[in-house]
Amino acid sequence: MNEHISMRVNSARLSGIKGRTVRLPCKVLRLSDDIAIVEASDGGQVEIQRKNVDVTATYVEVIGSVVDASTIKAMATLPLDSEGEIDMQLVNDVIELTFESRFDKLFPRYKETEPSMPTH
Repeated sequence: MNEHISMRVNSARLSGIKGRTVRLPCKVLRLSDDIAIVEASDGGQVEIQRKNVDVTATYVEVIGSVVDASTIKAMATLPLDSEGEIDMQLVNDVIELTFESRFDKLFPRYKETEPSMPTH
């Protein structure tokens, strides 16, 4: 089942999960060419590499692969816009709850990236 996980994260949670697929609810701050700068639910800024991925709303959920602690390579975006602002503090609170051990059975998550073992 772990191969199908795409955890919702904030900017602080990107560290240690390089190469994993994540979902980042965020507010779009700037768009340029193939890059978007977004504000994650915890207020941190993340660079989204969005080649061939449209960003058509103010609030989106980016589905993509973690490049490093501040960059995601987007595979898709889902618009989250509604009538007005989204309470990003509430979104962040929900994300943080999913990382609490009491919810392990409800929200499977990645283990921290471990150093690669040499292959022989």
